[in-house]
Amino acid sequence: MGAGGAQTAALIEAVRALSARVSALRFAEPVTHVYNPLDYARELGEAYLTRFGARRGRVLLLGMNPGPWGMSQTGVPFGEVAHVRDWMQLRGAVGRPAQEHPKRVVSGLECTRSEVSGARLWGWAAQRFGSPEAFFERFFVWNWCPLAFMESSGRNRTPDKLPAAERAALEGVCDASLLEIVRLLSPARILGVGVFAQKRAEVALGAEAPPLGRILHPSPASPLANRGWAEQAERQLQQLGLLTESD
Repeated sequence: MGAGGAQTAALIEAVRALSARVSALRFAEPVTHVYNPLDYARELGEAYLTRFGARRGRVLLLGMNPGPWGMSQTGVPFGEVAHVRDWMQLRGAVGRPAQEHPKRVVSGLECTRSEVSGARLWGWAAQRFGSPEAFFERFFVWNWCPLAFMESSGRNRTPDKLPAAERAALEGVCDASLLEIVRLLSPARILGVGVFAQKRAEVALGAEAPPLGRILHPSPASPLANRGWAEQAERQLQQLGLLTESD
């Protein structure tokens, strides 16, 4: 096994360990459903890691946790179905969560819903770089937390809104995993996709952190992101010296 194969194997092992650890956590109401796509979408998620994970020294774009129509469907961070299937050309089986919310049905690559955040991020990547290989030569995308949390209504609950004890347990697992993954990937820089992810990276990595920063989160809940997210993210990356107009 070459260096790239060994790194991919180590990365997959680290992600499987993360999946097992978060699966052991317990959450109470108002959370009623917890999805772990690293488990039921393992095959597709590991196709992402296998094809795009084995490169050190890139910029790590770090998100918070899965959305219902993105990573929850594909196991790929910000994994809006059309871009995972048609641009990245990834394939793999996707099962179902043990307890599925009727308003958040998982249908994998057959899902017809589009996750706005993922469509914006990967849409920018596709337009800016053309091929996924060109994008992943310089960037890698990961989420701090692999779990999606839903209330009885189907409403999404983000990790920062969990009760203190539950949040602390989750932070312990996800922070340790992020440190392990950063040691494997040795990114030149980490950019939080949003403030939350940047702060978690600061806490988790401490003195081991590479240069940290952030870009605007592409969520449709952000009025700022709704005013041309791709253009703003592009400008932020240029200001950070990570892209130029001639790239």
